[in-house]
Amino acid sequence: MSITVNLYYTGKNGSAAAFAKEMEESGIAAEIRAEKGNLRYDYFIPMNDSETVLLIDSWESQEALDVHHASPMMAELAALREKYDLHMKAERYIGADNPDDERFIRK
Repeated sequence: MSITVNLYYTGKNGSAAAFAKEMEESGIAAEIRAEKGNLRYDYFIPMNDSETVLLIDSWESQEALDVHHASPMMAELAALREKYDLHMKAERYIGADNPDDERFIRK
C-alpha cells in the first residue's frame, strides 16, 4: 500500500520557490527520486498562493519512507529549509486502488 505525503512549504519573498529550485538544481531531489521505493517527488506552486510550494512525495511503503527519513540527505534537506526559513504543513494519504474511480478519469 503506497503512502503519499503532501508537504506545503511556506516562506516569504519567494523563498519557498527558491528552496524548490535549489533542491532540483543541487541534485538532492534527483537523489530522492532514485531512492528505492520512491514513486514520486514533485514540486508545484499553488495558483492562489505564490509563497507556498507543494511537494507531493510518494513511497511504496512505510518502510521505504522510514529508510528515506534516516538517510544522510535529510540533514541537507533540513539545512535548506532553515536557509530559506520555511514553515511546513503535512498531509498524509494511504493509497488504495479503487476501480470505481476509473469512471471519473478521462484518459
